[in-house]
Amino acid sequence: MSEASNADAAPVGGDAVASPAVGTSAVGTRSTDGAADGKAAEAVEARIGELRQAVEYHNQRYHGEDAPEIPDVDYDALVRELEALEAANPELVSEDSPTGAVGAAPSATFAPVEHAMAMMSLDNAFDRGELDAWAERVARGLDLGDAAAPVGYVCELKIDGVACSLRYENGELVMAATRGNGRVGEDITANVLGIEPIPNRLIGDNPPPVVEVRGEIYLPVATFNALNDAQEAAGLARYANPRNTAAGSLRQKDPRVTAGRGLAFWSYQLGVVEGGPTLEGHGDALAWLAELGMPVNPEHRVVADIDGVAAFADHWLTHRHDLDYEIDGAVVKVDRLVRQRALGSTSRAPRWAIAYKYPPEERTTKLLDIQVSIGRTGKATPFAVLEPVFVGGSTVQMATLHNQDQVALKDVHPGDTVVVRKAGDVIPEVLRPVLAERPEGLPMWSFPTDCPSCHQALVRPEDEAHTFCVNPTCEAQRQARIEHFAARGGMDIEGMGESRVQLFIELGLIADVGDIYTIEWERVAELEGFGQTSIDNLRSAIEASKQQPLARLLVALGIRHLGPSGAQLLAGNFADIDAIIAASEEEMAAIDGVGPVIARSTAQYLAGEEARALIEKFRAAGLNLEGTPPSELAPVLTGLSIVVTGSLEGFSREGAAEAIKARGGKSPGSVSKKTTAVVVGAEPGASKLTKAEGFGVPILDEAGFVALLETGEVPGQSTDEEAEGDSEPEGDSEPELAAGTAVASDTESQ
Repeated sequence: MSEASNADAAPVGGDAVASPAVGTSAVGTRSTDGAADGKAAEAVEARIGELRQAVEYHNQRYHGEDAPEIPDVDYDALVRELEALEAANPELVSEDSPTGAVGAAPSATFAPVEHAMAMMSLDNAFDRGELDAWAERVARGLDLGDAAAPVGYVCELKIDGVACSLRYENGELVMAATRGNGRVGEDITANVLGIEPIPNRLIGDNPPPVVEVRGEIYLPVATFNALNDAQEAAGLARYANPRNTAAGSLRQKDPRVTAGRGLAFWSYQLGVVEGGPTLEGHGDALAWLAELGMPVNPEHRVVADIDGVAAFADHWLTHRHDLDYEIDGAVVKVDRLVRQRALGSTSRAPRWAIAYKYPPEERTTKLLDIQVSIGRTGKATPFAVLEPVFVGGSTVQMATLHNQDQVALKDVHPGDTVVVRKAGDVIPEVLRPVLAERPEGLPMWSFPTDCPSCHQALVRPEDEAHTFCVNPTCEAQRQARIEHFAARGGMDIEGMGESRVQLFIELGLIADVGDIYTIEWERVAELEGFGQTSIDNLRSAIEASKQQPLARLLVALGIRHLGPSGAQLLAGNFADIDAIIAASEEEMAAIDGVGPVIARSTAQYLAGEEARALIEKFRAAGLNLEGTPPSELAPVLTGLSIVVTGSLEGFSREGAAEAIKARGGKSPGSVSKKTTAVVVGAEPGASKLTKAEGFGVPILDEAGFVALLETGEVPGQSTDEEAEGDSEPEGDSEPELAAGTAVASDTESQ
């Protein structure tokens, strides 16, 4: 089960049916003669009843309504407790227990579809010990005797999306259905026909009479982020996570809405196949699906033993955020189909497959308070103060609430139990309250009228979602501006972080960003915690920042609306900072890619007395104020798209991107068929390498990148005439196929 917000962007925090109360566990005990102690037995039976009610309720919220209330980890804990109590008390097991069920009853919104073969769920493993225990069960089931035996497994990424069955007859897509309760799903054919990666017709002149493809419909992370930007700009509730946004998008009554959401699909299993080839293993089935034109995730691997499985799972736990889609674990399947049939299934899950679940990226915790921070532009951003909770790989105590409108739309009150999300390096975010746990009469939170730092009145401009402190001498703004100036995306002064900036301001060592270059180091040496080495390192970082290009300095100044691209254009079209200051708004706006909004904001900032004073400080300190006219850098990369992955010795990540853009090229964050080359440094993203290899995109090391910057030619690449007949990427070797019928069970974890 994946947790989330609502069914397709209904404002979070609206009316909700109260979830069943779930108390503390009652442990079943038995006396030595086998008779259950009366009170203990009653407590166990009552607890089992509570848990069944809770699991059924949350199954329906998640699968039937796409509106879960609790995170995966909390749901999994309920299920595991129920399973343990039922195992310890077999006389209390009932046929209608949710531990033996799959999904939830299908919605009445769409017509029902009965699956020709049940779409089953998966059992879960949460650590290496549970994974090894599953491998031991597999070995016993196959009479291998040793869990370390080379069984042969296929490892796949567990995509966090919505399970779907696609039925093709004579190559044509005739039916698409959700999983539903595993036996009956919902007919979503009209909506699926508009999902671009799903082919409406299979490749090949003689497709089998029937091919059922099962897989996962998901929403790419970049698409999800763009949707949320649009939601917030429109004053609407943000979507909580990609999985539930995908589910809500898929269940739209108007197929045109679904088609416009940018959904994608990975196929991971064959269902019923009539007249197809005889396949030896699941890996062969994936290869055949790819031949038919179905999207197959390139990250799957065939490994010999459980150690290989663990290595695969551990790798993707570390690199899960290199992907443009969300995963919540790895799926492991015995490869050979004859062995799958020998192992069989329980009432809800195959014995030959398991989901290895990763630590959760959403958890519940207590919202202690809502406070407001003031940024460098004066923007007042509400944030949550939380009871510490471990989520997404770190302990979280604060999380963003975005703006005043989002707090109201999410309906979070101090004192609520809330769902918190943290995915990778993304700033933690409060998604929604758990309304069933809200204390009665809990008061709402009101946005403050005055700045919490300088106590001047806050102002919300007309037609804007954000509120601002407009006092130019506000201390909070000053500190935020200095932190932004020194940050990695600005002047990249390592060691000038939040705590040091705050300390230096309090001691009067710096009052603005220009003072960074005239710090009295004798006073710093007297401070506790500043040894000679740390002082030397900080001084060196400050000195090195003087050589940053003018574009970086413009970004570091924090001019509203001016980002790296606009700054690069200004620095490339004017000789120096003085020429930019002297330029009119019209002259700036005339530069392709700048426009009137950036021009107006930049001109107004540079005309201010504070900006002029800072520039004089920079000039006196010897900072680089010279532009980089286009004539100095030939546009050798015009029309080329270069992706950089991993760490380079001679370039920061931002520096490499700037070098590409300064020569007319593009530096996107992902690999596609249109990518010219991929530059690979230390610890690259595995998915980018895999995609580059799959698309046949040239891969360069750092020396090749330098040569590319100089010449605009990809080292080692053949001429256009030679490349034309050699452009198709090499695929996996084709499995040997024999005529016959292949039938395999489907798997999909909650």
